[in-house]
Amino acid sequence: MTAGAPRRRKTGRAAPAKRTTARRGAPPRSPAPARRGRPVGAEASGDRPRRRPPSELGGDQVEGRQAVRELLAAGRRPVRRVWMVEGQDPSPQLDEIEALAARRRVPIESVSRGRLDGEARTDAPQGVLAFARPVDPVALEDLARPPRSGPAPFLVVAAGVTDPRNLGALLRAAEGAGVTGVVLARHRAAHLSPTVTKVAAGAIEHLEFAVVGGVPTALEELRRAGVWTVGLAGESPRSLYDLSIGTEPVALVVGAEDKGLAPLVRRRCDEVVRIPQHGTLPSLNVGAATAVACFEVARQRMAAAG
Repeated sequence: MTAGAPRRRKTGRAAPAKRTTARRGAPPRSPAPARRGRPVGAEASGDRPRRRPPSELGGDQVEGRQAVRELLAAGRRPVRRVWMVEGQDPSPQLDEIEALAARRRVPIESVSRGRLDGEARTDAPQGVLAFARPVDPVALEDLARPPRSGPAPFLVVAAGVTDPRNLGALLRAAEGAGVTGVVLARHRAAHLSPTVTKVAAGAIEHLEFAVVGGVPTALEELRRAGVWTVGLAGESPRSLYDLSIGTEPVALVVGAEDKGLAPLVRRRCDEVVRIPQHGTLPSLNVGAATAVACFEVARQRMAAAG
């Protein structure tokens, strides 16, 4: 958003020439951009949307076709408007985004590629960008609470994942495996930035998130709530495949990309296991390791449920 004009000090000089009638802080006037298809919503205009204050989790700017489609389809949070690059080749996915936006009465604005790329915070926004209400975190106790119907809580605790692409890949795999909630550290950890939301490809719209001040304390709370916590560490003597996971609540705990699980986090886990490897490299990327572990836990839970 264009910043307001700076205040001028009073001087003895004559008053400056009369300015235009544009409001201070408003972007310069420009011809209305052409729109792709019929405009949706009366609010569509050439003005840049006002930004809300940053939230604890983020998720207010969503980029990429799949991520924007899931944002609109899920309908879990308000979407203020969608930007599309004008003159894009026809695409069923773009048509679906327009249809979903029309159904939810979300304004669609056709803008130049330069304007969208200038606002985007990912390398390849795919010609689509949405402005939405940030994702609201929930209390940790809510994540751990067994539902009235359906499977018991299946959580992932990200204990210090800092790379946005790793977190995005982790969330996409977790949602695909049936994870119900994700715990993120408040400090020194990636949150739901545009890169995370794009790599996650819409997974954030189907997960609940809790933000905690300290992961060790959160693990103690989960234990008191009856959640079995299982940490992943490559040097553990016990294999993930030796676990006997039933239908009770469970949380997978994954550590930082470079250091893995911190010593105190490891001690607070009920179990610490490794993913057996048969190649030369010493470890898996945290996103890949989480995917393997999540789907193994999901397999065992399904088998136990009959």
